[in-house]
Amino acid sequence: MSGIIKLLPDHIANQIAAGEVIQRPASVVKEMMENSIDAGASRIQVFIKDAGRTLIRITDNGSGMNEADAIMCFERHATSKVSSADDLFALRTKGFRGEALASVAAIAHITLTTRKEEAETGSKLEMEGSKLIRKEPVVCAVGTTFDVKNLFFNVPARRNFLKSDSVEFGHIRDEFERIALSHPEIGFVLKHNDSEIYHLQPGILRKRIVDILGKNANDKLVPIEESTDIVAVKGYVGKPEFAKRSRGEQFFFVNNRYFRDNYFNNAISKAFEGLLPQKYFASYFLYLEVDPSKIDVNVHPTKTEIKFEEDTFIYRILLSSIRQALGKYNIAPTLDFDRETSFDLPLSLKDQPVTEPVIRVDQSFNPFNTTTTRTASDSRGGNQFTTAIRAEGFGNVGTSPSDWDAFYRIDEQPEPENAMLIDHDSNPGELPFVVSGRFAFIATENGLITVDIRRAYQRNVYDELIQRFISAPIPSQQLLFGFRKEFSKEDLDFWNEHERIIKRFGFDWTTEQEAVELIAVPAVLEQEDISMCLDTILENALTKSIDAGEIAHALALSISITGSGKVVRQNHEGIRDILIRYFSATETLSPEGKRVTAHFSAEEINKRF
Repeated sequence: MSGIIKLLPDHIANQIAAGEVIQRPASVVKEMMENSIDAGASRIQVFIKDAGRTLIRITDNGSGMNEADAIMCFERHATSKVSSADDLFALRTKGFRGEALASVAAIAHITLTTRKEEAETGSKLEMEGSKLIRKEPVVCAVGTTFDVKNLFFNVPARRNFLKSDSVEFGHIRDEFERIALSHPEIGFVLKHNDSEIYHLQPGILRKRIVDILGKNANDKLVPIEESTDIVAVKGYVGKPEFAKRSRGEQFFFVNNRYFRDNYFNNAISKAFEGLLPQKYFASYFLYLEVDPSKIDVNVHPTKTEIKFEEDTFIYRILLSSIRQALGKYNIAPTLDFDRETSFDLPLSLKDQPVTEPVIRVDQSFNPFNTTTTRTASDSRGGNQFTTAIRAEGFGNVGTSPSDWDAFYRIDEQPEPENAMLIDHDSNPGELPFVVSGRFAFIATENGLITVDIRRAYQRNVYDELIQRFISAPIPSQQLLFGFRKEFSKEDLDFWNEHERIIKRFGFDWTTEQEAVELIAVPAVLEQEDISMCLDTILENALTKSIDAGEIAHALALSISITGSGKVVRQNHEGIRDILIRYFSATETLSPEGKRVTAHFSAEEINKRF
């Protein structure tokens, strides 16, 4: 009698494994590039078509493979990097599990061309869904070329979940940059649809960072170098004045392997404590060298999460080394301990001798005695004040009976004409009053309705922007002086790619190398809002890799958030209209999904008393 548990066929097992390792085209790029590095390549070229859907081609000049190895490399758990369990605790290579090529082959069409240096001819293999379709000798250069076509051809559900080309290529570029930053000694080329994105020459780390982020990044970097028995730390952190509202330029590497770690990231945040505005993040490119036996890189299929045996000590070393670097280059504020306990004396007092203060009390002094007029200086030993002190205005204030009469007099102040008080006899909801320039309170028969004016204004602006965007371009205002903003290459490419949508929202600009100069902005923005608006757009629309269909929402959201600042800065003429629109809608939400109104019943108010 047969049981209900059966062994999965190899092709199904491979597809399941591929779901863990190959999540999107960027995963293929990562795995293939890491294999090229392990093969000793000094130059790696990546060609992408249609964000990896149609073609991913990785070409390197590494050691190559013979025909037997070329066939074996597509088998599951086939690897040249691990021969025993002990090797897992002394890893210096990128890959080691032997799952990458088998996973890719299970869900794509692959053409492999490879040749070793000592061989006269190379080998060409064609794989389709883990099956070897064709193999033949071929004349080719030393090294290896992988052509990955029709990714997820036999897993249509996975293919349907892929995002737009811009989003998927954004992930590919992220993986490319991480590997390029971890190996500045290797030359890299990245092309997308015949357009060259990166052409990186081998060089030092600082040059590699500048080549990726742009030439303006050179002045933003603060070097870090610390060596201990536990960990060696080197790299760069960005100066506080160049911090961004997004975490896009934050990179950790251990033994030249990129990884993510919230615990270590907290050490960076703590090192910059007091130097950055709220919700701004410093850039960093930090490289750790740790004994491979004291880390475990096999805790996640993509190998981006790593366990450290001595993570607490590494945390402290990171914190201290960054603080030391910031102080060394006069980035962090310094304490002047000599000045801390001193007093700022007027210049005229510098040469006066120091005398012990004398306290004298006139027991017979009566402030209510109108027959005798005394001065404050006389009653307090005023003759002890020197000429220099009196010259500074000390000890010259006198009193008189009229002063005391004024002290005890209570004047009835007339009520301001514009005072906004709740009139219980008037119609409910007609007399709102504003607190802190932001919160409006409207009296009702059952209690109070509170309106967050800023969020209400955001909702109003957002709805209007979306409505106008659908029907016609949004009105803009020309800037008297252009506003220049430096962009990273990624931000600039994304900005130009969505030029039509962004201009429809009222922006107009000129591009100069790696900077954008705005010459017009949406009419709702003021001059002081422009910089924050751009940062918010890049955070919401660009760094989060959203679909093209969501760009309009992200732009409207960013403009409404930053444009609402003037509601608090000044008594905006539209406040009353916003209140009338929202005070009765207790469930209204802001564009960010936060509450705009709140209702306090009479019972809730009574509980406060």
